[in-house]
Amino acid sequence: MSKGKILLTGAAGYIGSHTWVELCNAGYEVVGVDNFYNSERDVVERIEKILGRPVLFEETDCSCPESFGKVFQKHQDIVGAVHFAACKAVGESIEKPLMYYRNNIVSLLNLITLMKDKALKANIVFSSSCTVYGQPDKEHLPIAENAPLKRSLSPYGKSKQMAEEILSDSVVAYPQMKVCALRYFNPIGAHPSALIGELPRGVPQNLVPFVTQTAAGIRDHLNVFGNDYNTPDGSCIRDYIYVVDLAKAHVKAIDKLLSNCISKAEDEPTYTEAAKTGRWFIYNLGTGKGLSVLELVNGFIKATGVDLPYQIAPRRQGDIEQVWADPKKAELELGWKADTPIEDVLRSAWNWQKTLK
Repeated sequence: MSKGKILLTGAAGYIGSHTWVELCNAGYEVVGVDNFYNSERDVVERIEKILGRPVLFEETDCSCPESFGKVFQKHQDIVGAVHFAACKAVGESIEKPLMYYRNNIVSLLNLITLMKDKALKANIVFSSSCTVYGQPDKEHLPIAENAPLKRSLSPYGKSKQMAEEILSDSVVAYPQMKVCALRYFNPIGAHPSALIGELPRGVPQNLVPFVTQTAAGIRDHLNVFGNDYNTPDGSCIRDYIYVVDLAKAHVKAIDKLLSNCISKAEDEPTYTEAAKTGRWFIYNLGTGKGLSVLELVNGFIKATGVDLPYQIAPRRQGDIEQVWADPKKAELELGWKADTPIEDVLRSAWNWQKTLK
């Protein structure tokens, strides 16, 4: 028996596809939606192969209210949504800010409006990001959920900050809304089946796909952007989290929202009015350990035994020097923890790369 029907936007994307599998494994019926702007059509078939059965899928653009609205007309028993549909590359967002604001904000507005107008219980798990913290002060590392939000260094990060504000205001205004904003750090790796993984179009914007493409000979070398940061080896530090671990956190978040859990988080310093409703939850999703770019590169070489040519390049605009999570709140309240060893994660990324032609 299904635990309920969940709308999954951006379902064919990197994190969306893995979350689709985990939601189904947990007993939910999932309606996946995507317009394949930044994903491939065969991902749906790959998910069906992993699950061993057909899935529900609707091709639609979440930024188009008419098209998106047809999904709600067809599936009137939706009990919650996991919202991934967004553009997500920091560097690209600096080059194309209007595209990021238009897509990332409008798609969310449409989701909230449609769930509200259809009189649905608007249980929304929102795909947020650690970029909402900007460049944190060192005394706030590792970052907990009550760390101050600084001005983001990219339109991508600003769009996530705006989205959280929209959601928090909506929770105050609409009593039928409950929201989990999941601020995740750097998802990497691929499903153990090697049937789904990160598949960037063109030149990868994220580190690990560039690493695996370089190892596969698709790229001549890897650029490490900056070796003069105030870190032990001079390269940026991030919190790299296994995408399957991350996907499972979304299941835990949906479980929480559907459990009718009300939590009076009056001490939440961010968006105080939303916190007072007891229907607004924020969680950092990470490992709690910082890993530098150079440490990850050398870890990949060690884990796979594959040579990886790289060179130091100038700093990249919009990059944050160092950031990693304090994930204790997610462990305490969601019962979730990212504990897959980094060596296994990097091997999964390499196994996925080897399946690509």
